[in-house]
Amino acid sequence: MKYLSDEKLVIVGAAGMIGSNMAQSALMLGLTPNVCLYDIFEPGLKGVLAEIDHCGFEGANVTATIDPKEAFTGAGFIISSGGAPRKEGMTREDLLKGNCQIAAEFGDNIRKYCPDVKHVVVIFNPADVTALTALIHSGLDASKLTSLAALDSTRLQEALAKEFGVQQSKVTGAHTYGGHGEAMAVFASQVKIDGKPLSECGLSAERWAEIKHDTVQGGSNIIKLRGRSSFQSPAYNAVKMIEAAMGGEPFTWPAGCYVKDGKYKNVMMAMPSTIDASGVHFTQPSGTAEEMAALDASYKHLCAMRDEIISLGIVPEVADWKKENPNL
Repeated sequence: MKYLSDEKLVIVGAAGMIGSNMAQSALMLGLTPNVCLYDIFEPGLKGVLAEIDHCGFEGANVTATIDPKEAFTGAGFIISSGGAPRKEGMTREDLLKGNCQIAAEFGDNIRKYCPDVKHVVVIFNPADVTALTALIHSGLDASKLTSLAALDSTRLQEALAKEFGVQQSKVTGAHTYGGHGEAMAVFASQVKIDGKPLSECGLSAERWAEIKHDTVQGGSNIIKLRGRSSFQSPAYNAVKMIEAAMGGEPFTWPAGCYVKDGKYKNVMMAMPSTIDASGVHFTQPSGTAEEMAALDASYKHLCAMRDEIISLGIVPEVADWKKENPNL
């Protein structure tokens, strides 16, 4: 089997459903044979390693460890789902304090053991703030760390495809920006259905409002249907982000990016972006006055969560971020 890279890929939280799916997806897509599974739950970790070995991937060199030094040392790429999952009745924001403490330790491990890592994807909720925490603690350049945001856009794409009875790939420009949570900004002005602008497709304002609501609540709906939070779709999208960073096909769904300057700054948020072998690159969103107002509200919500983790002492005041991470 021909692999895209031979660099070490570390899957953090590998004993969980997302982590185990990421490991399998990475090997199925032929990213690298060198995959390290890391988790603090050793029995589950051993079980995942056994399952991956039972798949019989040609040329694979899969290891597993509960030791962060062993896991992170020599890492070329990392994906972390190593936080507590969301349960029914919880919002992503309910996970804030505990998962940001985990993210701080995760960033510290990157700084200590693999400061030259090429790209890191953070996908545990609330992803915008856990990724920001990890970035500050890691010392990495902002182009090397992103958070998973594509899932909101693929949910919007899926809903519109069902609405109009077309293949999902025929829906283009279906993007959400800002936060990955209840306050995400859902954009319609760039959407086309099989090449035709959504504004010309006869979708009523009432129906669009329902589709927006369903997009925002997409994760909650999965929990209701399956009894647990999403794992297949976040795993696949995260692996595709890393594939792009390894030099594969560029990833063009919105990614959570660190925004330093401009109207929206000092946060991680979903932006129009591309991930490739040189890192993540983004532009400013554009849309109608209503869409931009929704993005403003989403940014305000992100700032409130950021300020909460500052008040908890998990990250320093914004003015001191550069002391913690000179690349910011």
